[in-house]
Amino acid sequence: MNEIERLNAMVSECGNIVFFGGAGVSTESGVPDFRSKDGLYNQKYDYPPEVMLSHSFYKSHPEEFFKFYKDKMLIEGVEPNDAHKKLAELEAKGKLKAVVTQNIDGLHQKAGSKCVYELHGSVLRNYCEKCHRFYDFDFMKNASGVPRCTDCGGRVKPDVVLYEEGLDNNTVNGAVEAIAKADMLIIGGTSLVVYPAAGLVRYFNGKYLVLINRDETPMDSECDLVIHEKIGEVMKQIKL
Repeated sequence: MNEIERLNAMVSECGNIVFFGGAGVSTESGVPDFRSKDGLYNQKYDYPPEVMLSHSFYKSHPEEFFKFYKDKMLIEGVEPNDAHKKLAELEAKGKLKAVVTQNIDGLHQKAGSKCVYELHGSVLRNYCEKCHRFYDFDFMKNASGVPRCTDCGGRVKPDVVLYEEGLDNNTVNGAVEAIAKADMLIIGGTSLVVYPAAGLVRYFNGKYLVLINRDETPMDSECDLVIHEKIGEVMKQIKL
């Protein structure tokens, strides 16, 4: 039995599957990741990306923060790929109970997934820091300089978790509960080095732990099945 056949046998046996994914899930849609050789961490800027995406930099250098954010985080014209679509199909069939994602691009919901725990927030949601008015993706993309609320003039902040900021408790609790109840956890497109998010997979105590990632991860040896391929190429071969 090859890897895909084993994966399909596990999926067919389980009825409470949870997917935990990272940047690799969206790279096939054209969204850049951070840590690969072409990722943001290997590009040259005046400051390292992790500095520019920190809460303190957002506060102290708002113009530079938003220039970087709009150039590199607000990617237009991206569509769900085979991985996003298959996860939505699995949920519609009642097999998949939740997607837990480190991504902020909203592509899981665009593909049709309903139960999505966005650990690091979403570029699709933005709020005025003063009056809390909501602003969408287009407003942020088209704003010049530091985006300002059209009602009160307050600064509009992306609903994304910056470095130095904590994760949302309700989102984390929901993700932990889903993972703890699952009989199968599929980890995909993540290097499992970003904490605290990566630590959530430790709550899994079910039957099958599957890892699909292009590169090796620190958890490879602990999994029941490891497939080192592109996540979309693998997921589209899951039979429903």
